[in-house]
Amino acid sequence: MSSDTLLSIANLLLPEVLVTYFDLTKHEVKAEEIHFYFTELNNAPLDHKDEKLHSKGFFPEASIQDFPIRGKNVFLHITRRRWINQDTNKVVTRDWKLVAKGTRMTSEFAAFLKELY
Repeated sequence: MSSDTLLSIANLLLPEVLVTYFDLTKHEVKAEEIHFYFTELNNAPLDHKDEKLHSKGFFPEASIQDFPIRGKNVFLHITRRRWINQDTNKVVTRDWKLVAKGTRMTSEFAAFLKELY
């Protein structure tokens, strides 16, 4: 399957923020699981656009569960980027609301499950 086809499918199935701000670097289909690996793009946050930022590596990978696809559990492996403000030496990151508080699931999936119970 071509990279463009995979990206088109990802646009339909995955949270929009991941497809917009992250690069889908790898995917794996295991027996009962699908794993998607994302790395944040090197596009500085808009609220810091006037600052001199330098990409300074990544945070450890976070793994969260999302909606099942075709009966398979879906896991999103997300690697977030950090930048250093060259004038203040402070770390700059985006404030992502991808994970529902107190869970290891996407906010959308947690809200869906909450409605069921």
